[in-house]
Amino acid sequence: MTCAPPGRAQLKSRRVSLDTGRENVVVISRRSTALRPELFRGFSRVELRSGSNTQLATVLLTDDDGLVGPDELGMAEPAFRRFGQPAGTHISVAPAPSPPSLDAVRAKIQGKTLEPAEIGAIVDDLAHYRYSDMETAAFLVSSANFMTSGELIALTEAMARAGTQLRWSSKTVVDKHCIGGIPGNRTSMIVVPIVAAHGLTIPKTSSRAITSPAGTADTMEVLARVDLSVEAMKEVVASCNGCLAWGGHVNLSPADDILISVERPLALDTHEQMVASIMSKKLAAGSTHLLVDLPVGPNAKVTTASEAMRLRKLFQFVGDRFGLEVEVVTTDGRQPIGSGIGPVLEAQDVMAVLANEPSAPRDLREKSLRLAAHLLEQDPGLRGGAGYVRACELLNSGAALRQMVKIIEVQGPAPSTSQLGNLVIDVQAERDGVVSSIDCLRLNRLARTAGAPLDKGAGIKLFKKIGNRVQQGEPLFRIHAFEPSGFDLAVGMAKLDTGYQINAQAGGTA
Repeated sequence: MTCAPPGRAQLKSRRVSLDTGRENVVVISRRSTALRPELFRGFSRVELRSGSNTQLATVLLTDDDGLVGPDELGMAEPAFRRFGQPAGTHISVAPAPSPPSLDAVRAKIQGKTLEPAEIGAIVDDLAHYRYSDMETAAFLVSSANFMTSGELIALTEAMARAGTQLRWSSKTVVDKHCIGGIPGNRTSMIVVPIVAAHGLTIPKTSSRAITSPAGTADTMEVLARVDLSVEAMKEVVASCNGCLAWGGHVNLSPADDILISVERPLALDTHEQMVASIMSKKLAAGSTHLLVDLPVGPNAKVTTASEAMRLRKLFQFVGDRFGLEVEVVTTDGRQPIGSGIGPVLEAQDVMAVLANEPSAPRDLREKSLRLAAHLLEQDPGLRGGAGYVRACELLNSGAALRQMVKIIEVQGPAPSTSQLGNLVIDVQAERDGVVSSIDCLRLNRLARTAGAPLDKGAGIKLFKKIGNRVQQGEPLFRIHAFEPSGFDLAVGMAKLDTGYQINAQAGGTA
């Protein structure tokens, strides 16, 4: 073993089967031959070095020599993967102070307005996994209290620059984004093939679900591979004018994924952080024109028209600053879109719409056409107002379906076959009447409890929407699951609260 620098010791790396989420964690024996445990008093983390590789990690001590020997450094899965060296590598270890950028976080907590350089340093440390979840949460909470317009611009720019920067040969690169919260709202998988069939460039990168039953990437993965490299993504776009890929695999705005994973459990979703999150990814993706879908409803992320107007102005303010043309549309967020909640069920809805099947959900079809129309209007060759007619033409003729089939073929086959869950129960109406409201959040939780999106065939099939008349005992929706434990829990939750409000008198529209 070579000598370590002063104040450092060397241990042999060992891969430890521990999933520690986002955090880098290492394990050292309390009887370590190279390090004394008392060195770590006052330090929660260590700095690891091997050649040019460096990494900060939270350190844990163990008395179990079967887990980590006295001459070993146990590396949990995330730390081992990110460090990028084989097991048995000699790694020098020393106590590490907190990142200097935490001084700016503490200043923000005390009410100071941060400079762009300070925000840039915070984002750089986030993107390189130098913050613990607690420190990330501290930054999120301090920013949630108040963020100036200057700080919003600085955060967006720093996040966009922290990862991959995609650039395209097309002068016009269109994109769409929904702020989320509405079950089954899988319009992107219909909009992309319509717009791509017309000839516009639409390289769509989407997220996986964090707290919802499905993200666009989860649903697309039922049909095709979504973990595309940057090179593979460019090949798909060159061949098909568009793609539907998982944004996490191409490293767009990596700090944003870390922030989201911490803010969701804390139920933090401020407008400024939402705008910085979305706009940083669109800037990194090389978009020139962005359509933002803002669902408004009692259980949606945006509940009032005035809130939607303020959010629209924030998006446009940031777009103007970076030369990204932004259009914001408000849509109906009172109930789920389509008839499926969960990856397989949502994929079935998408393909039914693209195939013009008579049973395809009309609301999903109509919303997708209207969103596609907005993007098609960016084509200078289309007369003003012709976008909707063109979108209908591309869908009705089968051109959009053919484009989707081509995208699926070029992206490659799905990693595994996906079937609907074979544990099934219909949840029935308890009275006669008319459906007056549907709790989107409740249905999201029911679908996740049933196993979605981890089990792609788990979820909920909807039979009734707002304005539909129902009779006692008539099915409102069907739960699909694979695992008995999740199935039983979802059934129990549905018995307590179906999420449906049924009034004796008609309310809403059919």
